[in-house]
Amino acid sequence: MQLAFNGRVALVTGGAQGIGQAIAKGLAEAGARVHVADIDAPRVTAFAAQHGMTAHVFDVSDRAAAHTEVERLAAGEGRLDILVNAAGGVRGQIGRPIEEVGEADWHVIFKANVDGAFWLAQAASKPMQKGGYGRIVNIASGAGLRPSLTGIQAYTAAKHALVGLTKQLSQDLGRYGITANAVAPGFVRSNPSTEKQWKAYGPERQARMVEAIHTRRLGTATDIANAVLFLASEQASWVSGQILSVDGGRS
Repeated sequence: MQLAFNGRVALVTGGAQGIGQAIAKGLAEAGARVHVADIDAPRVTAFAAQHGMTAHVFDVSDRAAAHTEVERLAAGEGRLDILVNAAGGVRGQIGRPIEEVGEADWHVIFKANVDGAFWLAQAASKPMQKGGYGRIVNIASGAGLRPSLTGIQAYTAAKHALVGLTKQLSQDLGRYGITANAVAPGFVRSNPSTEKQWKAYGPERQARMVEAIHTRRLGTATDIANAVLFLASEQASWVSGQILSVDGGRS
């Protein structure tokens, strides 16, 4: 099966690092015109320039900014076919006892992982409905299906919320030719936060983690991107409301 995105326009958030960049590169290599977004201006701008993409710098959790950028993109391109919400993460936090979690720490993770995905889907649905075609792919997590290895309560709750949002978007938008799915990655060393987490485990726990994976290896950002490309393709037109675990069989 050949996946081709010639003539398609895609917006990928979280384009400053790891999984977001791998997804953006995969879409571009398959023919899409790719726009990448992130709050980290230097990194996303440099990445976009290097790969012939268009960079957008904004905070995905800011509804007005999300709508403005999507409207500008759609007006300039004349369409928006694919939205991949890869922004999110743990926002620099580590696992702590429940009594130590403050209100700001809780809300910032929801803003990055859930609010941003909703505002962007809300904005993107307009040009997608106009074109009668759309693919929304959210990057969830194994933490959206079970307790998180990170021990970060807000991250687990936010990713569970993103799973629910994905299913709701599928129901709400399916009649317009728009599918909504999510990829739930296993542990991938793709950014500074995951590298810090990996080192904190130490050799013994690292070995146990790999042993628990059926394929006996950690995943890569490209493994996640490959799954996203399928869900974003025309061939996946009858796949919607699904959460695809990409974790080497650990789940």
